[in-house]
Amino acid sequence: MGLIGNTAIPYAHRVIEPRHLRVLHAVMKAGSFTAAARELRCTQPAVSQQIKALEKSVGTPLLARSGRDAHLTEAGEILARHATSILARLTAAEEEVAAIAGLHAGCVRLVSFLSGTSTVIPPALAALRAARPEVEVTLSEATPPRAIGMLRDGDCDIALAFRYPELPGTSPGAPGAHPEVPGTEEEDADWNGLAAHPLLTDRLVGLLPEGHHLAGAAKLELADLAGDTWILGCASCRRHVVKVCQSTGFTPRMDLTTDDYPTVIGLVGAGMGVSVLPELALSSLPSGTVRRVPIVPTIQREVVALTLPAYESVPAVRLMLQHLKSAARLAGQALDGTSLPPR
Repeated sequence: MGLIGNTAIPYAHRVIEPRHLRVLHAVMKAGSFTAAARELRCTQPAVSQQIKALEKSVGTPLLARSGRDAHLTEAGEILARHATSILARLTAAEEEVAAIAGLHAGCVRLVSFLSGTSTVIPPALAALRAARPEVEVTLSEATPPRAIGMLRDGDCDIALAFRYPELPGTSPGAPGAHPEVPGTEEEDADWNGLAAHPLLTDRLVGLLPEGHHLAGAAKLELADLAGDTWILGCASCRRHVVKVCQSTGFTPRMDLTTDDYPTVIGLVGAGMGVSVLPELALSSLPSGTVRRVPIVPTIQREVVALTLPAYESVPAVRLMLQHLKSAARLAGQALDGTSLPPR
């Protein structure tokens, strides 16, 4: 129960307005009223008034201000967590109604990791434009942990992501788990609660300089490269490769790391070391003086398109997912990989 004047108001009868939730969400992401006001394109006092109105509606403080920063209270954290899914459902509803009403064809905000951006995304976007040129698409790059965070925060509609199978003894807290690889990102973000659309599986391949003694080998094991200097790519791939190496009895010496695949290939070609990269990352890059050698046993990652369940009913998002699956099927065939059937 709450009091307005001398009248008790049951909590269930209080109204939380979506516009207030949008402001709370903006303050949560931006970290201050001033930054939220810039994002929302309004004044700082207007943001403050909206938050005060929301706090009056729920009957408890939601934000604690410290200097220029604003921090969520316990109640604020609970409401902000629900606000993300509520706003996602509202956005999906608006898109569906607008499509039915013929007001606009829709907009799709895509986020993808680098090798997905250069291979699966281009043909999918070309097919979408040919079929529905009026659909607006935006694209940005982010590694899976960040991309999944953007999806949960409502900053994108579809996130291309990947993950590797869990190795025995590597799950967090497992007895005998390998220590975390220094300098890498946090563990891959959880997919729970997200709609995952399988696209393809992508193998890792060994990259050797032409002068390497194993350059002409038909296949190799990672342990064969235990004495070499390694050059590894993105944090997620790097973390998994290191753990696989550790499971075979050695830790690779990484003198050079970079998220830029052409740089990895250039360094390997210059004889600076050996590497292991996803096959998808190599499909659009010239190999130059680098030899590709299959790895046994096979190491592969699952590539998927993730979205929020509420977004699956949005026409533009649904159409984009269809074209991503078609493009991934062709990419999987080109790699001679395993293309997973659409769900």
